[in-house]
Amino acid sequence: MTTKNLPARMFDLIIRGGTVYNGTGSDPVTADIGVKGDRIITVGDLKGMPCSQQINADGLAVAPGFINMLSWSTESLILDGRSQSEVRQGVTTQIFGEGESMGPLSEEMKQRAQKGVKFEIKWNTLAEYLSHLEKLGVSQNIASFIGASTIREYVIGLENKPATAGQVERMKEIVRSEMAAGALGIGSALIYAPGCYASTDELVELCKAAAEYRGKYTSHLRSEGNCLIEGVEELINISRRARIPAEIYHLKAVGKYNWHKIDHVIKMIQDAQSQKLKITADMYVYTAGATGLDASIPPWALDGGYDALFTRMEDARTRQLIGEEIRKESTEWENLYQAAGTPDRILLIEFRSDELKHLTGKTLAEISTMRNQDPVETIMDLMLADRSRVRAVYFMISEDNIRKQLRLPWVSLCSDSPSVSAEGDFLHSSTHPRAYGNFARFLGKFVRDEEVISLQEAIWRLSGLPATNLDLQGRGFIKEGMYADIVVFDPTAIRDNATYDNPHQYATGILHVFVNGVQVLKDGEHTGAKSGRALWGIGRTK
Repeated sequence: MTTKNLPARMFDLIIRGGTVYNGTGSDPVTADIGVKGDRIITVGDLKGMPCSQQINADGLAVAPGFINMLSWSTESLILDGRSQSEVRQGVTTQIFGEGESMGPLSEEMKQRAQKGVKFEIKWNTLAEYLSHLEKLGVSQNIASFIGASTIREYVIGLENKPATAGQVERMKEIVRSEMAAGALGIGSALIYAPGCYASTDELVELCKAAAEYRGKYTSHLRSEGNCLIEGVEELINISRRARIPAEIYHLKAVGKYNWHKIDHVIKMIQDAQSQKLKITADMYVYTAGATGLDASIPPWALDGGYDALFTRMEDARTRQLIGEEIRKESTEWENLYQAAGTPDRILLIEFRSDELKHLTGKTLAEISTMRNQDPVETIMDLMLADRSRVRAVYFMISEDNIRKQLRLPWVSLCSDSPSVSAEGDFLHSSTHPRAYGNFARFLGKFVRDEEVISLQEAIWRLSGLPATNLDLQGRGFIKEGMYADIVVFDPTAIRDNATYDNPHQYATGILHVFVNGVQVLKDGEHTGAKSGRALWGIGRTK
């Protein structure tokens, strides 16, 4: 790169003298980065070049903005577009769509959804939602898969019944429409109703439609526990039959008695890759997952939706049948009550009802003891009283497996959580610490402290790898012509501070974050800027 013919004030921003990790996994170099508008203009020696703003990055790491492969910020960003818990970890792009998506929505679906939210649902399609969020103002880029559960609900409803040929064709038409409008592909969550009611053949057909637009398939497997191997087999089968790249959401083996299966799963994926199938995965770096208490309820009880479930729980005989199934091991459905092992390994973190919020942060065992009640009966009573799925943390994952998975070159990172702020209404509920710490924990605990992988490899996993897997044009790398999504951090200081007891604590060590050339984090504090954009799948330009 030569600078002698560059005009004065060519750069709006120069990040000077940082150790630049370009997102490819190659060794870092000391260099300056020149930014004009929303683009990186050059990377090299810009000594003496004038600019409107400069950052001294001497002794600091400079990396492409991190990409969260699985985020649940679809609602939280409407309430607070700053996304503080993630921006303060260097995340510049969030990906939505695990099973559910914010479109397409029928009027009936909108009416159901409107009951549980504090904002007006003004959109119908997924693309309209992403555009709506961009117009509201967000600090990060956003993109989404189409939820297979959402499409099924739109066409079939919440009932447990097979799709007819005509319904499959209608679902495929919707997939094509959303893909042409910019969706990334199909996302499924196969342990939750109504997504679990879909057959493999149904999912293959949806994926075939997405593949016409160079879409991807990504899935919370039908089982991560007792039938983990079968769940991976299904994903590989769908990838092969639909001729579509496939990603495993939050790869893990749940339940201590299933931890040993991860070696076999890794071999299965590597064998599929050797057969030219594009199979990848993402993960979070905690030994607990988080979801609702409905993940302990047999799927048949959710046939027809939550109102139907609550009616069944109020019927003595049906309630007894539900309880009996929760208490026993099964290969027929994924039972996280069993995967956790004991009630003291299930932590309650979110209630809708003010009358129940005092139970936030207590374990299921503690609440059952307080009520002098069987834990399974407590699960059903809490859901009935709250009229919700009641969010909970389940401790069920091996930390040794986490390290093993982090060494795999095809694994990226996700939070599997909404981004939040340590203020206002967000403090009325607890959350999983991964919302505040997943990416910082990865770089601090596992990369710096334990040296599980190198820093340059870690940054590739956080940026270049997910951007490549998703075909996010112009994202994921530091090089000329790329969008200026840039993170400046201190690799010796980055750390997660959130805990299960006190999760509302920001990570530290990230100093500056730029999204599309605009600074959203300065000296570790949010600037209030909302320069994020909706990112569209490659099928939009087909």
